Amino acid sequence: MNYLSEYKRWMESGKLTEAEHAELAAIAQDEGEIENRFYAPLSFGTAGLRGVLGMGLFRMNRFTVGQATQGLANLVVANGAQAMERGVAIAYDSRHFSPEFARIAACILAANGIKVRLFDELRPTPELSFAIRHYGCIAGINITASHNPKEYNGYKVYWEDGAQLPPKEADVVAQEMARTDLFTGVKTGAYDAFLAAGMITILGRDTDEAYLTHVRGVAVNPDCVAKVADEFKLVYTPFHGAGYRLVPEILKRIGYKHILCVPEQMVIDGDFPTVASPNPENKEGFHLAIALAKQHGVDLIIGTDPDADRTGIVLRDKTGEYITLSGNQVGVLLVDYIITARKLTGTMPANPAVLKSIVTTEMARAAAEKNGVACFDTFTGFKFLAEKIKEFETTGSHQYIFAFEESYGYLCGDYARDKDAVTASMLVAEMAAYYRTQGKTLYDAMEEMYEKYGYFVEHTISITMPGVSGLQRMQELMAELRAEQLTQVGADKVAFIRDYQPGTRTCLATGAVENMELSGQNVLYYELDGGTVFIIRPSGTEPKVKVYIMAKGDTKQQAADKVEGLVAAAKEIVK
Repeated sequence: MNYLSEYKRWMESGKLTEAEHAELAAIAQDEGEIENRFYAPLSFGTAGLRGVLGMGLFRMNRFTVGQATQGLANLVVANGAQAMERGVAIAYDSRHFSPEFARIAACILAANGIKVRLFDELRPTPELSFAIRHYGCIAGINITASHNPKEYNGYKVYWEDGAQLPPKEADVVAQEMARTDLFTGVKTGAYDAFLAAGMITILGRDTDEAYLTHVRGVAVNPDCVAKVADEFKLVYTPFHGAGYRLVPEILKRIGYKHILCVPEQMVIDGDFPTVASPNPENKEGFHLAIALAKQHGVDLIIGTDPDADRTGIVLRDKTGEYITLSGNQVGVLLVDYIITARKLTGTMPANPAVLKSIVTTEMARAAAEKNGVACFDTFTGFKFLAEKIKEFETTGSHQYIFAFEESYGYLCGDYARDKDAVTASMLVAEMAAYYRTQGKTLYDAMEEMYEKYGYFVEHTISITMPGVSGLQRMQELMAELRAEQLTQVGADKVAFIRDYQPGTRTCLATGAVENMELSGQNVLYYELDGGTVFIIRPSGTEPKVKVYIMAKGDTKQQAADKVEGLVAAAKEIVK
């Protein structure tokens, strides 16, 4: 594709508003910026689209959203009249243009004869997944860029099981998009007319109530909350996003009386003005919450990202310092707690299982298996965890009791098929209440985890590679690593290499190659002497290469030292 001719086509299309035309006219003398915006379309995958907001082919805007929606409409229409009648649910978050993109998508689907269920205001991502299943929709759309910076937005597509779009259907949408001219090939019509005709139905508080009923049903041992509710306080922040109403509500419904919400961050604002990035992984985003917690002597802070699918927590340690827990640590705490609570309440199924991704801590496996619970790995991304849940439902071999990823995503129950910060917040609060009845804090519980299951330490490095050159470098890097195998990382020799593209595991000492169950993903997984793991994976949603280092030691310090020794090596390898 010639980016200059594509730029010219947009400028001469006659479809741009005056402001949109001015935005592109302002870069007329900046060929580098023109190339970045027009060198290729945004890639549509199983996670849909994600990109920086703005005019251009490689940007999130009303034209790229329209083209994607027409592609999805063609897929739904190809599935027949019943699929069109079942319709598509649409939700959105607090980001700039999220409501506008949601309404644009609704009108395009309706113009193609497809019924639409559109939420009346921003909602958590998991509630969209729930709505698809609850109303029997064929698909769903969520306008969100999750925890990305404010410059981003995204377009996530879900299929009839409430999970993100499977690869087969995603390929169809991508093919249909390629055949659709984004200026002339998209059908649309008047929103008010579609609303009056019943092609667009508005979802509101009735759906919230149905969703919250299911979330409340996932609570394992909520009776412990009543025992501490009179004195237990916690702080909550939605980071200006979609958790602002339903998270405090579910905490009230399980019995909490003292929920201190950070007032500045309860304001819905796509600029996320109080944080550098609305990511519950980052402690700096919690500065207001920590100040509020100190003021009221609170041990536990819960934060959810803008679309309320990721959950982060901050705890007060024995010195009074507030510390963040990693997604791995929160996940292991929940694995151990859910197993304990299910045993206490007699609700453990016959063949229980915990699910995690390949880049998620092995401490979860240790915690599960020591308690007689199976643990299964999937690829990174909740769609793969959802596939495993579906497999269990089909075969009856296991019943999952908890699924999670190191990237702060957790799911419990069968009402949704994507990570759920509303449910996770409830379970974290319930867990904290349980340990309070034992005279412990969550920090105490985390320390005991290491004593029970071993000292595991993990570290993730994200190396940003923006623009055209960045995408090319990401591809080159993985090709180079496959062409010339790493035999050593830092001071550690490589014992085995797992290449998840072909699905093979190679022993470097003998050259023996075995096939693995998982294949088809661009991930290189190095098993080092001594049991440390080193993983390299290009992100599927951001212009980043991610490096995961996971170690186990006889002490926490020993494990941390192993990780630290590999961080410098990682930065030399991935550049």
